[in-house]
Amino acid sequence: MAATTEAQIERVRELVAAIPPGKVATYGDIAAAAGLSSPRTVGWIMRTDSADLPWHRVLGASGKPAAHLAHRQISKLALEGVPIRDGRVDLAAARYEF
Repeated sequence: MAATTEAQIERVRELVAAIPPGKVATYGDIAAAAGLSSPRTVGWIMRTDSADLPWHRVLGASGKPAAHLAHRQISKLALEGVPIRDGRVDLAAARYEF
């Protein structure tokens, strides 16, 4: 597997920063927009370099947050008006198009 470049990291950071309040994107959406081969690369970047970003607006393809972040993430998204049903974000209604 090729190493992730600084340019790729910065592109992912730009995309995450561009997601407006009330909208969300999936790891796959961001990977596609950044030209990355895998959503896992976005996940790795988010784990290592996203403290200053609206991390809560990035979700898995199911619309359900990771268990260890669920309460914080859902709370932040609900405050922004993101539609949530049964602990999942309604991606059809809230997905941001890059």
